[in-house]
Amino acid sequence: MDIADTQPIPLVAAERIVKRFGALTANDHVDLAVMPGEVHALLGENGAGKSTLVKMLYGLLQPDEGRILWQGRPVTLVGPRAARALGIGMVFQHFSLFEALTVAENVALALDGAGKLDDVAARLAEVSRAYGLPLDPKREVWQLSVGERQRIEIVRCLMQDPKLLILDEPTSVLTPQEAEGLFATLERIRAEGRAVLYISHKLEEVRRICEAATVLRHGKVVARCDPRAETAASLAAMMVGTEIGQVRHDAAEPTGPVRLSIRGLSLPPPEAHGVALRDISLDLHGGEILGIAGVAGNGQGELFAALSGETLAPREEQVTIDGAAVGRRGINARRKRGAAFVPEERLGHAAAPRLALSENALAAGHATNGFVRGGFLDRGRMLGWVDAVTQRFDVRKGPRDPEARALSGGNLQKFVVGREILREPGVLVVAQPTWGVDAGAAQLIRQALVDLARGGAAVLVISQDLDELLEIADRIAVIFHGRLSAPLPVRGLTRERLGLLMGGA
Repeated sequence: MDIADTQPIPLVAAERIVKRFGALTANDHVDLAVMPGEVHALLGENGAGKSTLVKMLYGLLQPDEGRILWQGRPVTLVGPRAARALGIGMVFQHFSLFEALTVAENVALALDGAGKLDDVAARLAEVSRAYGLPLDPKREVWQLSVGERQRIEIVRCLMQDPKLLILDEPTSVLTPQEAEGLFATLERIRAEGRAVLYISHKLEEVRRICEAATVLRHGKVVARCDPRAETAASLAAMMVGTEIGQVRHDAAEPTGPVRLSIRGLSLPPPEAHGVALRDISLDLHGGEILGIAGVAGNGQGELFAALSGETLAPREEQVTIDGAAVGRRGINARRKRGAAFVPEERLGHAAAPRLALSENALAAGHATNGFVRGGFLDRGRMLGWVDAVTQRFDVRKGPRDPEARALSGGNLQKFVVGREILREPGVLVVAQPTWGVDAGAAQLIRQALVDLARGGAAVLVISQDLDELLEIADRIAVIFHGRLSAPLPVRGLTRERLGLLMGGA
């Protein structure tokens, strides 16, 4: 017998895959093999080609060269339906759910030939119990936590009986306790002989649950390894091609003056499915980073809007910046007081997709950066600002001044954070500063926030990443159902205690 005939056959394999977008080669002769019953990590920094590759495995894109093999046989995936028919399921980082519909209705919409709604609900309840992902089929999605919404995405994928499950950043919005539940579910899936292709920037969890990893850099495979035999630092070095330094930060009690203050702020929900803010009070001192933890959907967006001036407070004195009451003043007035703001949604909120970077710099800084002189735009100054941000924050782009949508997510994040830090604000409010960025970019952004605070600024960081907050914050408060807990010093604070607070304990 030929030895080759005894070799195990991968469940799915990509051979010499090439995908180009104009002059950009997103995947350059990529090879990937995922075995049955394996949890396989796909790692790489932003723009490395991970998303392009999995979109081809799910039929959303077609390769320009190379081939995809399913259980050893070449296949052409003309769309997601063809991928699902083979046994490939995918759970995307951003959910695709209708909030006004029930859990069962959302699942039925996504299933091919779903049948009667009662039958879908019964099957949904059965699958959710079997995999330890409890769901009430009759509840409307807007009533659910983010963790429960992710369960819907996973359960409706499992109801299609997939042999391969692709997960993109699955723990980015979960509490530690919810993440533990997901890991237990993955163990059940693995035990059944199904495979998981796991994309995550959280390298410690990759080391814990994955038995194989393929690492991409600049569209090419640069390493294959068993992540259990590596450290988080060594995995990160494979991803970026160099050692990544640690953030230099020693947590300390706040001693500087109060630079941002909120007193008794209550606001109704901005829309039907929003969250009301309830009696929010906090003091943010110069020289400190105050972290706001919480599961998504507990009022973080509403709090950011109230701090930035996108939503005005009932009374002027409820929000003060360096002692000046600004509660009834908008975002430009607050910027003129020395505040800066970085919202969670980088493309569409922090940056206009079809505007050049210089025009985005103008949109955010026209009131404070000297871009307008005598009624005319100073385009040289605008371009100089883009150049300065690009150099300091390592923003990788082709042309000098491309449209915002032309940048990868991580590079756009570095631009919008850097654009505000370069102003040297006295107060900075930033939401999800490193969401979806690679280890190198995350270290750069986090160190810049620490350095800004140590220079005397007051920095408020809203983040769902507990590791991030524990690394850079001096104090952490938790927001739950629109209420803010008292801030706790980071020293001695554990992930478990924060997780309980995030769950409402």
